[in-house]
Amino acid sequence: MSATTTDLPLAGIRVADFSRVLAGPYATMMLADFGADVIKIESPDGDDTRSWRPPVDAAGDSTYFAAVNRNKRSIVCDLRMEAGLATAHRLAAGADIVVENFRPGVMERFGLDEATLRADAPGLVYCSITGFGRGDGAALAGYDLLVQAVGGLMSITGAPDSGPTKVGVALVDVLTGLNAFSGMLLALRERDRTGLGQRIDVDLLTSLLAALTNQASSTLATGIAPARMGNAHPSIAPYELVDASDRPFVVAVGNDRQFRDFVGLLGRPELADDPRFARNADRVRHRQALRDELMSTLAGNTAAHWVDRCATARVPAGLVNDLTEAFAFAASLGLDPVARIDQADATGTGTTRSGAQPANPIHLSSAPADYRSVAPRLGEHDGADWHPQPHPQKEGRP
Repeated sequence: MSATTTDLPLAGIRVADFSRVLAGPYATMMLADFGADVIKIESPDGDDTRSWRPPVDAAGDSTYFAAVNRNKRSIVCDLRMEAGLATAHRLAAGADIVVENFRPGVMERFGLDEATLRADAPGLVYCSITGFGRGDGAALAGYDLLVQAVGGLMSITGAPDSGPTKVGVALVDVLTGLNAFSGMLLALRERDRTGLGQRIDVDLLTSLLAALTNQASSTLATGIAPARMGNAHPSIAPYELVDASDRPFVVAVGNDRQFRDFVGLLGRPELADDPRFARNADRVRHRQALRDELMSTLAGNTAAHWVDRCATARVPAGLVNDLTEAFAFAASLGLDPVARIDQADATGTGTTRSGAQPANPIHLSSAPADYRSVAPRLGEHDGADWHPQPHPQKEGRP
């Protein structure tokens, strides 16, 4: 942890966070980890994910909510009531960044939209996260599963003989949150240059389409949509799940040198000279024949044996870990994958609130992410000294 919050890159940046569920809270948590003062503005019912349980942590709180809301303060504002709306306006007026993921038109109805706020704060950075943009898709609800379906991700996920399959985590929300985080940093850098803030629009659908990278590029270049291939890769072989005598493991051969080394360690060096397999393009064309050859050999020993042999030969391979094993593996490599937080309870009872979360994956050499507090209880900071003064940079520059 940093010696003080002021040592962190985003110290002094204030965020009025009106976002809920995952994409927005993930983005604002990333800001908070690097020192931004994030005030989570919640309805009297709280963020939906507070009630998404089980599982729960040791304190009985939703682990889903805890995953994306550390290092924040929670204030309840009922926007339907005059007092709550006034509080929300004061928070937005004192912020460097406003983040929201309501359906288009909601923030305008409450006078919390970008145009209204920017009239008094030209340096404001305003980030809107939607499912399908602010145009013809504005009325569509932006749920991750829905976007995985209509955005094509499910069509390429799963085995050829299975139905379309969703990814095992709300990946589109996470990707969109990362795009929002990047956009806000870019906007702050531009404000440093010009003194002026700007609007950031990020949506789930185009975040997914951009993240489909090679699959999207292939579709646009050929006009042919890729099909589900299970654990195989459309352009590389062998790059897939294979079976050893006891359990499956992954081999990820990325070039011809690795393939030659791989079949050498298997005791099958002749496969590298077989014209069907000599080059990657050949292996892709004859992937089933290659798989048959490999599986007959791999069945002769355990997955751990083959993974160890591959590591020695510098051939990418690994066991299929569950999440407990995955965290242990990362820790064994010295990656410090877990952030552990011990925080004195604000009730003054002397108790400690603790939490363990995946660590921030961005590692800065002199100002690493800081883990100051677990996810706040609903309204935990109501009445606290949160009233910020207008930021000097909001006055703009000529």
